[in-house]
Order: sequence, then structure tokens, then C-alpha cells
Amino acid sequence: MQANKQQKMLRLVESGLMLAMATVLSFVKVLDLPYGGSITAFSALPILLVAYRHGLWQGLLTAFAHALIQLMLGTSVFSYGFTIQAVIAIVMLDYILAFTVLGLGGLFRRKCDSQGTALVLGTLLTGALRYTLHTIAGCTVWAGLSIPDSAALVYSLAYNATYMIPETIVTALGAWYLSKAVDLREEMPTRAKQVAKSGSFALSLIGKAALLTAAVWDVVEIFRPLQDADTGDFVITNLALVNWGLVGIVTAAGVAIWGVCALLGKKRK
Repeated sequence: MQANKQQKMLRLVESGLMLAMATVLSFVKVLDLPYGGSITAFSALPILLVAYRHGLWQGLLTAFAHALIQLMLGTSVFSYGFTIQAVIAIVMLDYILAFTVLGLGGLFRRKCDSQGTALVLGTLLTGALRYTLHTIAGCTVWAGLSIPDSAALVYSLAYNATYMIPETIVTALGAWYLSKAVDLREEMPTRAKQVAKSGSFALSLIGKAALLTAAVWDVVEIFRPLQDADTGDFVITNLALVNWGLVGIVTAAGVAIWGVCALLGKKRK
């Protein structure tokens, strides 16, 4: 009985710490888009980890608390003079439901042997659900305000894609990196077996961190011009404005650093 109480307390403390980390990371924006929306530094990942490690209900409870915090931080959106019905819709769609769905991030734990695959799939699922909820809010509540009445659904789909797609990709990359470094399935997270066998824990982390950094930089650089600064539209033809040469150089540098670290790690075995 005492052991169960201690275990529950540890999970509660861990969930609180992850909640605090998610809140802090939500302020760390690697890209603020000109017409609204941003890409954060893996702010959803701590909540997804709680859901993965401790199950559906713990994940949903932590995600709901995260939603309430994001709601309190985002109260400036209510300065538009909405009706009470519109306010309720925004609270539910853009905040409560949109952030609470992060608690579903652990649904694939028992369906996938690979924790990396399970985490990435959970990230993609919750990202898709968030995108859907923000889109519904956009084409209903925000239509006629920041979104034109005509073709509101198409506009909302395009606008929300400009930040939700890169945000989901960046979070999935962070989940992949963490899954390669740490075994999250134990009660106390430990060094991942494949990292322990790689010859050098530090070199392995540095190599994978170089890949992660290059990938995140590429995502930000590619999506930066895709939101039209005047309308907020997702403009796929703006891919022509991306500095592909620089993207290639950064990618090659990340792969090169990873390759050198992997080679040095093998020599140390």
C-alpha cells in the first residue's frame, strides 16, 4: 500500500514538472509567423511524455491542466468583443479540447514495440486533432473577423496549416530524438539500450542532437515563407522563396556531425 502511494506521488510530481516545462516551452518560439501562429520549442512534448509513460487518464488530466494554463495565457483573444456563445466556442475548441487531446499521445504505447514509433504516431495523431479543432474554430467563430466569410473553411484549413504542420513535425522530431536517447517505458527513465551499446553515450547524443537541430532548422526555414504576410494564407508556391542551398548545407552538416560521432563511438567500443 505504501509503495503504491509513493508511486502515485512520484507520478503526480513528474506530471507537475512536465506541465511546468510545457508552459515554459510554450514561450520559447523558434518562429513567429507574420499573420499569427507560431512554432514552439517542443512545448507539447512534455505532455505527450506523461501520456506515454503513465497512461490515458493521467495524460488527459495533465493535458487538461495544460489547456487551462494556455487559456489563462491567451485571454487577449477575447478583446474582439465576441458574443457569449462565441467565447464558449473559442474556449472549448481553441483551448480546452485543442490542448486536452495531447493526453491521447500515449495511445500507441501498447500497439508498437518501438517507443520511437509509438511517440511519433501519438504526436501525429494529437497534431491532426489539434489542427482539426483549430480549423473548426476558424471557419465558424473567427469567420468575418480575422478570417473572411467567403470560403471560410478553405481559408481556415490553409491558415492553420501554416503553423500546425511545422509545429507537429518539430514535436515529432523531438519525440524521435528523446526515444533514441532515453528508455521511457521504465518507472524511472534510463539510458536507451541502443545508446548504451553505441560505445559512447555523449557522442551518440551529440550526433543525434546535430541531426535534430538540422532538421528543426530546415522545417522552420522551409515553412517561414509559406504564410502570406498580408492574408495568412498557406501559399505552397512560396517554396520557391526558400533558400534551398542553405537548407542543403545545414542538412549535410547535421548528417556529417552525426556520421563522425557514430564513427568515433564505434572506435571506442
